[in-house]
Amino acid sequence: SREATPNTASCGKAFTSIAVGILMGERPELFPEGLDQKIYTPQYLPAEAFPLGDPAKAEIRLGQLLAMTSGLRGNSPGYVRGRPVEIQPPGPDGWPAMVDPNAFGTGLWCKPGEGYSYATAGVHLLSAMVRHLTRRELEPYLAEKLARPLGWGRWGFGYLRPEITHTPGGGGIALRATDMLRFAYLLLRGGRWGERQIVPEAFVHQCGSATSYNPHYPYSLQFHVNADGHVKGAPRDAFWKGGSGGHCFYVVPSLDLVVWKIGGRDEQYS
Repeated sequence: SREATPNTASCGKAFTSIAVGILMGERPELFPEGLDQKIYTPQYLPAEAFPLGDPAKAEIRLGQLLAMTSGLRGNSPGYVRGRPVEIQPPGPDGWPAMVDPNAFGTGLWCKPGEGYSYATAGVHLLSAMVRHLTRRELEPYLAEKLARPLGWGRWGFGYLRPEITHTPGGGGIALRATDMLRFAYLLLRGGRWGERQIVPEAFVHQCGSATSYNPHYPYSLQFHVNADGHVKGAPRDAFWKGGSGGHCFYVVPSLDLVVWKIGGRDEQYS
């Protein structure tokens, strides 16, 4: 159904990452250290994120938040140098992780950079950073920077709950199948759409490659990667992002291929 707009859950994390890449390209002066920028400061996050519950949060770098190695508590197991590690207690997940006080209050399970944990709260923090720096919610920012130039049809965000007072950066984007393919095709072309460079090419390259910000697990800047060949039979340059319910899009540059696998539970179509 090309007109269906299911809540694609964690597939939305990829859009938050790309929004960060667009912002870094447009406003490089905001990120003089690039992905090494420490962002747990009042310059980058709203006042509600402070004071810090753990002073170690001040050491979190942008690349670590993007690669899920910030140390924030997420799903268990976490990984340290490829070895699974139980995280007790795990951090918030699903829509509760996208409630601002929950995201800002999520604690650390390890020091920044020392382990990987799939922490939805950390990606919501990225959307809070975009909101704080641009003075706009993530949804209208994406509308201007992606939806309009790519010609999307009807779209929006799910998780429409009263507890969620801002765009849920940790997931829930809902858009048509053809528009998800347009997004994937944008990545296949290195962030270029027609004659316009929408996303910095270098940022897209980092999305599809193993990253030094995550030596623990094959996950880059909110994308799974196959640089180590752990998915046997798949090209090593393939990268993808899935979401709860079985949604997943794939980008395979060596095959000039993008795929959108639509899935979903009944309530994701409501």
